[in-house]
Amino acid sequence: MSDIAAQARYEHFVELHRGPDTFIMPNAWDGPSALLFKEAGFKSIATSSAAFAATLGRLDGIHAVSRDEHLDHAALLTTMSGLPINGDFEDGYGETPEDVRATVDAAVARGLAGIGVEDTTGDPSNAIRDFDDAVRRIEAAAAAAHGRIVLTGRTDNFLWGISDIDDTIRRLSAYAEAGADVLYAPNLPDMASISAVIRAVAPKPVNLLVGPQDAATFAELQTIGVRRISLGVDPYTHALAATQAAAAKLADGDLTALASHLNFGHIIDLIKG
Repeated sequence: MSDIAAQARYEHFVELHRGPDTFIMPNAWDGPSALLFKEAGFKSIATSSAAFAATLGRLDGIHAVSRDEHLDHAALLTTMSGLPINGDFEDGYGETPEDVRATVDAAVARGLAGIGVEDTTGDPSNAIRDFDDAVRRIEAAAAAAHGRIVLTGRTDNFLWGISDIDDTIRRLSAYAEAGADVLYAPNLPDMASISAVIRAVAPKPVNLLVGPQDAATFAELQTIGVRRISLGVDPYTHALAATQAAAAKLADGDLTALASHLNFGHIIDLIKG
């Protein structure tokens, strides 16, 4: 796609974050899933590093997927859907801030509209980076991202069992000051924590990870100021759950178990455009 098209996707993605409405950004795991989300009317799509790693038979968060593999994946979703794509790019795929900056440059070159950089290490025994190191990496990413791609600064404290809302807010506030456009902390435990994060980084927008187990409604999240909602691996596991249920029936001899209202011809039509 042309630089003009990439710039238009970026500008559209920026406008979505300016609100005032909350928007849902579902996470696709392949081209057809991205096309189905587009058909449903979504205005932007994210990758999921965990879902993508699973499709390759690998684990997320341990540097098992390379930067180039994820870039190719995100670029495919961009090409197929034509929508702004936000890349869920783990820790920025690099040991140094300069490496993270190079990842952002590469994402811009591939036409992505957004990129997330989290403060993980890739080492489950010491999952979260030192505060100063994490901030420096966001500073480097922001320097490359400014005016070209929407940067999400993310702390994974709660995702790794570090239930420290004060440190989470400290980190997100620092990432906002360092130049992140959007702030994100997966697995915040309650509405009070979500509200506290939103207040701390205002007026910058906050992304919230939600799943089917969460009690809050879309209207309630919009009321407290959540700007963007992502779904993580849930769209992928939803599809796998349907396959799992059908597989169990098929194993018992039910030859109708894989009947579906979705005809593959429709997928072909979506691919053809």
